[in-house]
Amino acid sequence: MLTSPTPSVPTGKTSKLEGIKERSNFLREPLATELLEDTTHFSGDGVQILKFHGSYQQDNRDNRVKGQEKDYQFMLRTRSPGGFIPPQLYLALDRISEEYGNQTLRATTRQGFQLHGILKKNLKAAIAAIVQNMGSTLGACGDLNRNVMAPPAPYKNRRDYTLAWQYADNIADLLTPQTGAYYEIWLDGEKAISAQEDPAVVAARQRNGNGTIFQDKEEPIYGTHYMPRKFKCAVTVPGDNSVDLFSQDVSLVVITDEAGELQGFNVYAGGGMGRTHNKEETFARVADPIGYVSKDDVYDLVKAIVATQRDYGDRVNRRHARMKYLIHDWGVEKFRASVEGYFGKAIEPLKPLPPFKYEDYLGWHQQGDGNLFVGLSIQNGRVWDRDSLQLRTALREIVTRYNLPMRVTASQNIILYEIQPAWQREIQEILTRCGIQSETDIDPLERYSMACPALPTCGLAITESERILPSILDRVRAVLDKVGLSEEHFVIRMTGCPNGCARPYLAEMGFVGKSPDAYQLWLGADPNQTRLSRVYLEKLEIDNLEATLEPLFVYFKQEQASRPQRESFGDFCDRVGFEALRQFAASYATGSATAPATEKSAKRPPRRRINVRDAVYQQVKVEAKRQGRPMSELASEAIAAYLEELKSQG
Repeated sequence: MLTSPTPSVPTGKTSKLEGIKERSNFLREPLATELLEDTTHFSGDGVQILKFHGSYQQDNRDNRVKGQEKDYQFMLRTRSPGGFIPPQLYLALDRISEEYGNQTLRATTRQGFQLHGILKKNLKAAIAAIVQNMGSTLGACGDLNRNVMAPPAPYKNRRDYTLAWQYADNIADLLTPQTGAYYEIWLDGEKAISAQEDPAVVAARQRNGNGTIFQDKEEPIYGTHYMPRKFKCAVTVPGDNSVDLFSQDVSLVVITDEAGELQGFNVYAGGGMGRTHNKEETFARVADPIGYVSKDDVYDLVKAIVATQRDYGDRVNRRHARMKYLIHDWGVEKFRASVEGYFGKAIEPLKPLPPFKYEDYLGWHQQGDGNLFVGLSIQNGRVWDRDSLQLRTALREIVTRYNLPMRVTASQNIILYEIQPAWQREIQEILTRCGIQSETDIDPLERYSMACPALPTCGLAITESERILPSILDRVRAVLDKVGLSEEHFVIRMTGCPNGCARPYLAEMGFVGKSPDAYQLWLGADPNQTRLSRVYLEKLEIDNLEATLEPLFVYFKQEQASRPQRESFGDFCDRVGFEALRQFAASYATGSATAPATEKSAKRPPRRRINVRDAVYQQVKVEAKRQGRPMSELASEAIAAYLEELKSQG
C-alpha cells in the first residue's frame, strides 16, 4: 500500500499571511467589512484577501506627491480557462474599462484580461458586471490555483485541441475555491448562472482518496489556509508549447490513440519563474517530467499533486513556498513517492512525445470545420486607441457586428474565431482601417516579445517594462542592422522586477529590472521556451545597450558564417558559453576581436546629458504617459522639431 509521508511541522513561526488566511473566515474578512467603509483603499490584511477575489490594490506611482495620499486604484484580472472570452463578456469588459477603468484592457501572459485604474467605490459594480456577463475574477490571484492555460488555436478538426480546452475547463472547476464569500461580497449572495460542471469533476472534488480533501471544511481541497503560494496549471497537446508548459507548477499533455480518442496525460511538475535579486536560494526553474496518468485518474492525480504542495510547501518563508522549491529540495523521486501516496497507486512512465515548438497562431487560418480564425498581434497586450492604431475600436466593432468569441493567448495576443468565410474580407477591412498590422508586416522582434505592465501601477516594479520595450526593440533592431543581421530575430522578454510575470527566463534575451534604468541581461534560452536562460550581465545600464549587444551580435554573425544550418541566437549563446561571449566582448571593446573593419573600430556611444527645468520635465513626463511612450523619445522629437523650425526661419 502506497502511503504519503506525514507532513512536517514548521520549526519556526509561519508567515504573517497564514494567519490572515486563517482569520478570514474563508476569504470573507476583513474584506467584506472594509468594502462598506468610505475609504479609498483597504488595510494590509484586506489587500491580501482581495487578491483571492481577483484584484490587486495599486497606486499610480507617476501621481505620487510627497505628503499626500497615494493615488489608489485597483487592477481586476479575469479567470478565463484556455483564454476563452465570449462576445458578451468582451463587450462588458470594454464597457467597464470605459466607465470605471483607464479606457484600456490588457491581455495577460496567462490568457486573461486585466482592467486597470478602478477606484474602490466602483470595485463592486465592476466585479458584479463581469460575473453577470459570463465572466469571473475568482482565483485569478492569491494562494490558490490561477487561470488554467491551454493552446488558443480553435481547431475543430483536431480532437486533441478540443480535449485540451475541455480539461483546462474541468481542472479549473476542480480547483476553484468553494467558499461562498465571492458571491456574498460582490453579488449580495446571488450566485450567477454558470455552466454545469462535469459530473466527474464534482465526484473527484468529493472523493477523499488518501487525505486529499478535508471532509469538514468549506474548502474541501484547500482547507483553512489554502495553498502556501500561487499554483499554476496548463493543459496542452503534443508538440504545442504555446502555453510555456515548462514554466507551470503542473502541465498536462493530452495523449490520444490513432483514432484521436483520449487515453491519458503526460504530467510535468515544478516549473516557476519568480525569484528575488541577491537571494541565490530563489531561482527560476523548468518543470520535470513526472509520468503518465490514464484519463480516468487524472483528477485524482491533480488533487494528489495539489495536496502534496498544500501539506509540504513552505508556510514559513514565502520566498521558498512555491512547489518548484519543494521538488528541488526533495528531488523528483521523493516528490513522486509523496504524490503516489495521496494518489493511491504508482504513476506510469512517460509516453513518447515529439519536440515542443512555440506557436503564436497569428494571421488567418482554417478552423477545420469550414470557418476561419484570425490571430492579432497586440503589442505588450495593451488594447487601446492611440494615434493611428485604433485596436479597441476595431475589436468592439468586430465583436459587436459578428458576435465572435475570442481566445487570449499566452503571448498577450488575441484570436477571433468562428468567422464565416463570407465575413473575412469585411473583417480584414476593419482591421486595416484601424491600423492593425498583419503578422507579416510586424518586425519579428516585436512579434515574439513580451513585457509586464511594471511602472507606474505595479507595486513591485523596480524600473520600466511595458512603456520602454518598444524603444528597446527599435534599438536592438538598429544594432542588428548595423552589423549586417537585418533579417535576424529572436525571443525578447522584459520585466520590471525579478518576479518574472512575462517569463523572461525562458526568452533568448531577457531583461529583468535590477535598479532604475538598469536590468539584468539573461541569455541562452531556446526559441521554443524549453530551456532556461542564464544571467550574462548582472547590471546593464540601459544607456549602454548598444555597446553591450554589438559585440555579441558580431560574434554570432561570424559563427553562423561557418555553420551549415541556421542557429538561433539563444542556441548560439548556450553553445559557445558565456565565458567565450565575455572574452569576445572584452577584446571587441579594445579593437582586437576578429570583426569587419567598420565594426572593429566601433566605439561605445557617448552618454549624453541634457538638463531641463523641473516644470518642463514634468510636462514631458505627463505627455509621455498620455501617449504611452518613453520620455527620451518624446523629448528628442520635440528638440528636433524645434531645431528644424529654427533652421526654416534662417
